[in-house]
Amino acid sequence: MENAPGTVRPGGRTARVRAAVLDAAGDALADDGFAGLDLAEVAQRAGVGKTTVYRRWGSTTALVADLLADMAEQSAPRSDLGAVLDDLRANAHLVRRTLTDPRQGRLFAAVIAAATCDAAAAEALHRFYAVRIEEWATCVELGVQRGELPAGTDAHEVVRAVSAPLYYRFLACGDPLDEAAADRAAEAAVAAAKAGVYVKA
Repeated sequence: MENAPGTVRPGGRTARVRAAVLDAAGDALADDGFAGLDLAEVAQRAGVGKTTVYRRWGSTTALVADLLADMAEQSAPRSDLGAVLDDLRANAHLVRRTLTDPRQGRLFAAVIAAATCDAAAAEALHRFYAVRIEEWATCVELGVQRGELPAGTDAHEVVRAVSAPLYYRFLACGDPLDEAAADRAAEAAVAAAKAGVYVKA
């Protein structure tokens, strides 16, 4: 099976071109949203030929998919602070910093909006979060091993429970997305996990 456009990880000059194009795509998404994303404009922003961008990615959706894959790979690794609450607080604060960053916040808002009406954008977004949830689920699994959480706790569900209220504030209600909100999200998820809410049936 052939690789989807933009999914091969090159080296050398090709890697530099990819990095420039993905950076330009992120800026364009933050500025104009998914609907305003244009491959020719991205090429101009990146300082590369538009034929290079069309040949490599072929569509705005493929470009966004590659951007999200790169962001998942480059995102900060999970913490290992020795206690599940401390680790999940670190996760909550990472999510908060990302969503409140002027560029990153607008970029995610654009991709999330696109995912509501574009199946390929939704799939790319789901892959991004699957990678990040898998990374941080290890913190919960270690918490189970240390006896902090019940055996059978669904680590992925606990990680989702940390970020869900932060995304709700970001996308829906407009309440402050501050450090206190991040702390509460982590504390609530851990309290529920300790009570057995996330134990697999």
